[in-house]
Amino acid sequence: MKIRIATYNIHKGVSALRNQPRVHALKHAIAKLQADVVFLQEVQGRHDKHAAQFGHHSNGHTHWPDKSQHEFLAGDSHHSVYGMNATYEHGHHGNALLSAFPIASSHNRDVSDHAYEQRGILHSVLQTPRGKVHCYVVHLGLFAGGRLRQTDALIAAVRHSAPTDAPVIIAGDFNDWRNNLSDRLRSALQVAEVFDEVEPASDSLDFLWRFTGVRPRPTPARTFPAAFPWLRLDRIYVRGFKVESAQVMHGTAWAQLSDHAPLVATLTMT
Repeated sequence: MKIRIATYNIHKGVSALRNQPRVHALKHAIAKLQADVVFLQEVQGRHDKHAAQFGHHSNGHTHWPDKSQHEFLAGDSHHSVYGMNATYEHGHHGNALLSAFPIASSHNRDVSDHAYEQRGILHSVLQTPRGKVHCYVVHLGLFAGGRLRQTDALIAAVRHSAPTDAPVIIAGDFNDWRNNLSDRLRSALQVAEVFDEVEPASDSLDFLWRFTGVRPRPTPARTFPAAFPWLRLDRIYVRGFKVESAQVMHGTAWAQLSDHAPLVATLTMT
């Protein structure tokens, strides 16, 4: 069974530049990905200020939906769940999962490392034709020490909630631009990052592999900032799947939607 998945930090539904509403364009762009499962970060469950600022009607069109963003983005084609992490006077945001498969259960775990940066791990169990798949939506913190502790919490959560032989997908914004956490996750959970198994692009970094047969250490894709991707912040880790393809969605259109570029991968359950 093939599953197409995506992970995307949507920047709370507003553009990185000029803070303009992008929720409707995001819904259209996410639909074009044709993903069965979408892992979303920085999803607003409620934002009274944005609703007041952008919720007016222009020629019969509202710029800010009445629904929570995860419900609006899911539409009629996907189920959705939301894990509230950060709360403030005018609303809240967190992680979300959109799934074409029924969602059997979900649980949001608080892994905040300090009071000024609320983070969570949203665990959902999908009921697919081939059985249950455990999905974890992740958004780690900005500080290295906190990310390490949150990664240990993620490892503990997966070990506690998913059987050792269960298919697992872990995806999101890891803020791990130095790629310090991947080896820890590979070793502890027997996962692979989707770009581990995809042939790298033809550039100077491929020299060792192409001419000596020695493959360089796997590196994740560049996803931030979306306009000129340089930092490797976003990841998709899998267990129990073969990676058929993986790509970053680059281009001007994507750069206008969020500060992150989305990742998309096609998987086959083994």
